[in-house]
This record gives sequence, structure tokens and C-alpha cells, in this order.
Amino acid sequence: MSFKLQALQLTTLNKQSEGPIVTAWQKFLLENDFPIGAVDGDFGNVTEKATREYQIRNGLTATGVVDTATYGKALEQGFLTYFAIYADGGKKLLAYLNFGDNEVKDLQKSLTAIAPLNPPLAPDGDFGPNSTRGITETYKKIDINFRAKLAQQLSNTTKTKLGTDFDLALDKITEYAKRLRQQLSGKDWTNLFPDSDSIDDLASPFRQKVQAFEQALKNAGADISIASVFRPSERAYLMHYAFRISNHEIAALDVPPMPNVDINWLHYTPAASVQAAKEMVSVYNIAFRPVLTSRHTQRLAIDWEITWLGTLNVKNAIGTTVSIAQPRTSYENSTLWQVGRSYGVIKLSSDRPHWSNDGH
Repeated sequence: MSFKLQALQLTTLNKQSEGPIVTAWQKFLLENDFPIGAVDGDFGNVTEKATREYQIRNGLTATGVVDTATYGKALEQGFLTYFAIYADGGKKLLAYLNFGDNEVKDLQKSLTAIAPLNPPLAPDGDFGPNSTRGITETYKKIDINFRAKLAQQLSNTTKTKLGTDFDLALDKITEYAKRLRQQLSGKDWTNLFPDSDSIDDLASPFRQKVQAFEQALKNAGADISIASVFRPSERAYLMHYAFRISNHEIAALDVPPMPNVDINWLHYTPAASVQAAKEMVSVYNIAFRPVLTSRHTQRLAIDWEITWLGTLNVKNAIGTTVSIAQPRTSYENSTLWQVGRSYGVIKLSSDRPHWSNDGH
């Protein structure tokens, strides 16, 4: 292997180092089971400790400093992809793989051909942001066929230039493209950061109030179906901006990042960005714009449906039995809402399943 380490321009990292290369290093550590706390681009005590642990595990001198030897071992283990993505190092990745201007132009033309990309990438030898989106779009379109089709499409001149390193270079490019693809917004993101449907995840004292109301409902023979209790802030973020992008309220490029949510809202074309957001909105089943902070993210709300047969004889919080007939669903029965209010579980009338500590 004759790749050019100096092309990456890696700087030594130690305590008080900051910036995107630190972010890349932290992501690499985290995803290789070295706990570093927050991925924040700040090389502090926790990152230094994790670096020492990485060095010990890999037979390196445990200095806590990311030096040439540490980078060398990490590059063998996939750090190159993290560097290329989190330190905006796509150009440097290709230079490391011995891609000169002509080879980059060949890559750009090849990506356009095998996708195909519309509009086509400009074969300018400058693998900038648009080319990064282009390689991501190409992997999105052809997925597991990416490597084989790219190997077939690249010119013999490029293959000759890279020689015995061609296959390994292609592996690195494929891993880079695959990782970029995984970050693209779309319906796959809706499976992450799921809502909890457990009353135990509510905050006290609202939790005890819901439990008391739930017990009264069960004693009365009601059927209870819980849809959502606690919503992680990451899920609220994904839902909020998917809705806003899908409704053209904000451009994908302008969505602020959220720590530990490595989503890329910006696709190859604006239309593709909007379409991916619409897919997310559909899977989430969103009707109204979700807020970033709500009673759900505060553990102070529950979405559920309560149904019954015949007449429901349920005790309110002071022990008085209340008889409730039609409509036999909590979505519509205001008498049941008053029973819930006696326990401190208050219905939001405009949102069919939603109850909270204060009706919001």
C-alpha cells in the first residue's frame, strides 16, 4: 500500500485541541466502544482518557495524545471515513488514495454515469460539496451495486495509475459513500429514538396521577391503548424539521444540527430533500407541526385511547362513581375528560389522544 498519509494533513490532537478533526476522532472512539461523553469537537479530559484506553488496547504508548502512530493504527481501523465526513475531508481522502485531478474528474464522470445523476456532476477535478452530495446520491440510487458499477465504469487510465492499490482505494471510497448515504434523511430515520409507551417513564408527580387514573379505569373494565408517553428530544427534532422541510417552511441547508443526530437533510437536489422529508412525515403520521419542546419531551404527557362497552362506571379522584355511556371513546367523551381532570390528568380537546399535566 502506497497511500499518502501527508495528504490528510492530520494535526496532533491533545488536551484543549478543538475543531472538526476532534469531532471525527470522538466519533471514531465512540463507535468503537470507547465512551467519550458528548461529541462536541472539544478534546477534554474524557476524550484524553478514552484516547489512552484506545492506545493501550492497540499496543500503543498511552500518552493520551493522537500522534502519527495513533493515527496510523486508527486509519487501519476505518478512521479515514470519519475524517472524510466529520472534518469535511473528501478531497483529502481522494488525495490520500492517490487520486490526482484527472482521476477525480474520472470519478465525477463515473458517478454521473452509473447513477445517473441529474444534473450531472461537473468534471472539474475539485471534489467539493456538490460532488460529495453526488457520491451520496449515487449510493442512494444503486446501493450495494455501487462498488461493482464504479469499478467497471472507472477508466483503465485510473486503474493503471492506482495499480495494486485500486481495490483497496475502491473499498475506501465505497465505505465513504455508504456512510454518507446512511446519514441522508428519509424514512429509515423514523425507526431511531422511538417514543416510550410506558407510564413508568413519566415524571413525578404526574406519573402517580396517571397511574391512579389508569387503575380506576381498569377497575371499571375499560380498555386502554397507549401510543406515546415520553418523546426523546432527538425524535422531536427529527419530526419538527421533517415537517417544516416538507412544507417548504425551511430549506434543508438551513436546518440547525443537533448533537448526536448525524442526519443530513441536504440531498443532491432540493426536490429530493423535500421528498425525503415527506417520507418521514408520512411514517411519523404527522398532521400538525411538532414542537421541539413539549409535554412529551418533558415527560408530562400521554397519548392513549380509552374505550369501553356499555356503561363505564368509574370512580373519580374523590371516590365518587361516575357513569359514562356514549361516545365510548376517550377521544370524544367530555365526561371522561372531567374524571381524568379530577386526577390531574387533563385532556387537550384539539388533539384526540393527548392528555397532560396542564392540558397542553
